[in-house]
Amino acid sequence: MAYDLEEQEQLATLKAWWARWGNLITWAAIAVLAAYAGWNGWNYYQRTQAVQAAQLYHELQRAQEAGDPERVQRAAADMTARYARTAYAPMAALAAAHSAYQNNDAAAAKNHLQWVIDNGAGEQHQALARLRLAGLLLDEKAYDAALKVLDARMPEQFAGLVEDRRGDILAAQNRTADARAAYQAALDKTDASAPGRELIRLKLDAIGGPAEKAAA
Repeated sequence: MAYDLEEQEQLATLKAWWARWGNLITWAAIAVLAAYAGWNGWNYYQRTQAVQAAQLYHELQRAQEAGDPERVQRAAADMTARYARTAYAPMAALAAAHSAYQNNDAAAAKNHLQWVIDNGAGEQHQALARLRLAGLLLDEKAYDAALKVLDARMPEQFAGLVEDRRGDILAAQNRTADARAAYQAALDKTDASAPGRELIRLKLDAIGGPAEKAAA
């Protein structure tokens, strides 16, 4: 009998505890399960997006190899619209910009490059887009706009390329002293074994060489 009374007291205590905390525990468990399901769902979605984006990028590459610029542009547009958060999107936009430029569509090329600058994941892709956009603006003699594109924080490994492009723009503006300083900075920031280093040196020599040599 004493055991039965003790058991009844424990049950009563448990019921009282559950009445107080049971609803909270139930909702907490639901929240944990929902978060777990959401996490798994997000991972699945990310994997699915990556696979589909890879397939579309492969289609874009095949269009490039086939010399089909219209299909390249369609694939890039689909990529940036549907898979903008994948690593393939900026790669597709850069490829589409190159294709558009080769087919004398500078406006489309600039749009693709601007998309990478504004939306691309990764500083490297954005830096490449800035360099190429500055080159297009240089071709159009939009010198101030080209310099402004370069006035952004970029990865250190692009420092030499940025100064080289800046030198090209300044030289086109006949700002010889500034161009000379930019080319010299490009040389200083470019690895001695880099294939483009000799071209920078030739451009520097063409406008009078280093500042000290020109002053002399």
